[in-house]
Amino acid sequence: MKTEETDCTGTASPGTHSPTRDFTPDDLRDLIVGGRTLVPTIDGTMRPYINLDSAASTPIARPIKEKVDEFYEWYSAVHRGAGFKSQVASLAYEQARDLVAGFVGVDLSDRCLVFVRNTTEALNRCAGLMPVEEGTVILTTLMEHHSNILTWRKHCVHVETVSVDEHGAPLLSDLEARLKANEGHVKLVAISGGSNVTGVIPDVHSIARTVHAAGAMLLVDAAQLAPHRPINMGPLGALESIDFLAMSAHKMYAPLGTGVLIGPQSIFEGRAPEMVGGGTVLFVSEETVLWTSAPESEEAGSPNVVGAIAMAAATRFLSEYLTWDWIIAHERDLTSYALRKLNEIPGLTIYGQNDPALPEDRLGVIAFNLEKVDHWLTAAVLSHGYGIGTRTGCFC
Repeated sequence: MKTEETDCTGTASPGTHSPTRDFTPDDLRDLIVGGRTLVPTIDGTMRPYINLDSAASTPIARPIKEKVDEFYEWYSAVHRGAGFKSQVASLAYEQARDLVAGFVGVDLSDRCLVFVRNTTEALNRCAGLMPVEEGTVILTTLMEHHSNILTWRKHCVHVETVSVDEHGAPLLSDLEARLKANEGHVKLVAISGGSNVTGVIPDVHSIARTVHAAGAMLLVDAAQLAPHRPINMGPLGALESIDFLAMSAHKMYAPLGTGVLIGPQSIFEGRAPEMVGGGTVLFVSEETVLWTSAPESEEAGSPNVVGAIAMAAATRFLSEYLTWDWIIAHERDLTSYALRKLNEIPGLTIYGQNDPALPEDRLGVIAFNLEKVDHWLTAAVLSHGYGIGTRTGCFC
């Protein structure tokens, strides 16, 4: 048995996709599954599909698909199976957990990483962990994805939203004011690590200092941040550290269906899990049940092993295959070029920072409207006329 066959969580073996940083446009197109797919346009021609909708879901990277295809040879149920393939799958699943934890700088001796379906589920699961009583306040911001607003409204007694500036960045002065006004009652501040509308990247470690000084915890929705910038949650209990983190594989060039919630191990203990069933118990009788510890207690039923393998492969694809230096430099070049060209279009309004010189806290997400043209029509013309896929309407 070859070593690379048993390491089911790494990137694909070198071959047609050698990990070089001198990528040409053709290299990048070949790096994506479906990167050369032709789609019909309104004039009857077929054009290469241009995917400008990666803020919603990235396409799948070929090295990640190859790693998943490799794992399928060892596909089996995990944890309680005695067969050899089950043992390999179980090992690969737990290796995946370790790799994803390492991707965000987490030590699993005091943190818990739970595999879920996506960031939305991760946020909902986190809300279920929060001790809520009369007077409890959760702070979020006006830059958030719906999942980081509606979740807290549903689960919590009182939710307040921190204001943002003209570029969509949260105002730290307003955060400080709300923490002071609700002194002793704020349990959690929930904030996006990167906006899916304006591309703003708030300084979450600076925010962590402010939040922890007020006696609250910090959750970062890293769905939009994870594929663009390195993340380091930091040591548990440190003033600048992130307490909870949520992210999704489908924004990291892996398939849909897998995400993670990471938080302090202690938060998950001493309680019945929200979802119960197979894998969550040590003992069951007709009268009693003894729950196992997290993360097993939080992953009821048969887990998405393939999704975990894909997410782990995605972490290596980003940090080792492409590398962060290349990702950040390439994204800045593309975003600067796009902003420069969009600024030349009469009647086009860009939401958020529109300076092609680009501040450091800017992702390649660009939201815009065209004066006197319905946004659905703009998107339809781009799609049917040019084979360009965009997102339009309500961006969650």
